[in-house]
Amino acid sequence: SQVRMAEKILVTGGAGYIGSHCVLELVEAGYIPVVIDNFHNAIRGGDALPESLQRVQEIVGKKILFQELDILDEVALQTLFQKHHFSAVVHFAGLKAVGESVEKPLMYYKVNLMGTIRLLETMKAHGVRNIVFSSSATVYGDPAYLPLDENHPVGGCTNPYGKSKYFIEEMIRDLCKAEKGWNAVLLRYFNPIGAHESGRIGEDPQGIPNNLMPYVAQVAVGRREHLSVFGDDYKTADGTGVRDYIHVVDLAKGHIAALKKLKENCGCKIYNLGTGTGYSVLQMVKAMEKVSGREVKYKITARREGDIAACYADPSLAEQELGWKAAFGLDKMCEDLWRWQVQNPTGFSNN
Repeated sequence: SQVRMAEKILVTGGAGYIGSHCVLELVEAGYIPVVIDNFHNAIRGGDALPESLQRVQEIVGKKILFQELDILDEVALQTLFQKHHFSAVVHFAGLKAVGESVEKPLMYYKVNLMGTIRLLETMKAHGVRNIVFSSSATVYGDPAYLPLDENHPVGGCTNPYGKSKYFIEEMIRDLCKAEKGWNAVLLRYFNPIGAHESGRIGEDPQGIPNNLMPYVAQVAVGRREHLSVFGDDYKTADGTGVRDYIHVVDLAKGHIAALKKLKENCGCKIYNLGTGTGYSVLQMVKAMEKVSGREVKYKITARREGDIAACYADPSLAEQELGWKAAFGLDKMCEDLWRWQVQNPTGFSNN
């Protein structure tokens, strides 16, 4: 029987938190990932490899192909596509801090929109018409109803980061409509947390974490004094914001399922990747205290601009059409996060 040549998948932003976990799953699933990253959210390791990918190599025991490249660099992109024959692109590259996007909207639009346009143009020029895009539940804005399904109206985003994700979704949808042969799976992530169970790769925020759980873990490990809880007067069970947290490994496996979907010439498809369960900030604090055996001190402060009360997914469409379902619960997410935090108290640097 004919041995199928392993497919090369371009992974943009593959040295970041979700990207590196996805690269690992791609290798495990028999693909050859080719990773590009500009080190905006990644730490340099030895051998010109990002530290995260250095560790992925150790875990999988296979060499990871990597090139330092900014997707705004047209010439470098062209050269890359001439060098490799990609069967699909998994697109993570972009800026992702909600607060920063409010302060620097132009930077967010430039990097996220222009970068994606350059990428799509280069794909088109080289006949690569399959893409998996990392979108976000922020495209739904303030939920009109819960749980959020894929038919919920989009575009009522409360910040430029969310709007940039929404605009990119629209660009890809228009492209799939205009040109036959394009296949795209747009994945709307809920809140990824946790880490690979080896404790070797995980989320390594630069500076003060923008996301709740890395902050909670840093308080538990003694790296930060206390957590600020933004608002306890929301219409939720305990007054604090409710979110759908998903294990990053489950999320990464969703991308493998999406690549298989592209093979069916699926056109443009959109899926939520979440668990369907919402947990409040204080529930997350308690879960972390339980797993770590440490107290997580917190202070209640004012609500943050652009924050919504509650947000969680209806993930049933992804289960029906991708055969994908989140497997890991809250305890596992917190255990894996805690293992990563304890083994890497300062993240990827100076361990």
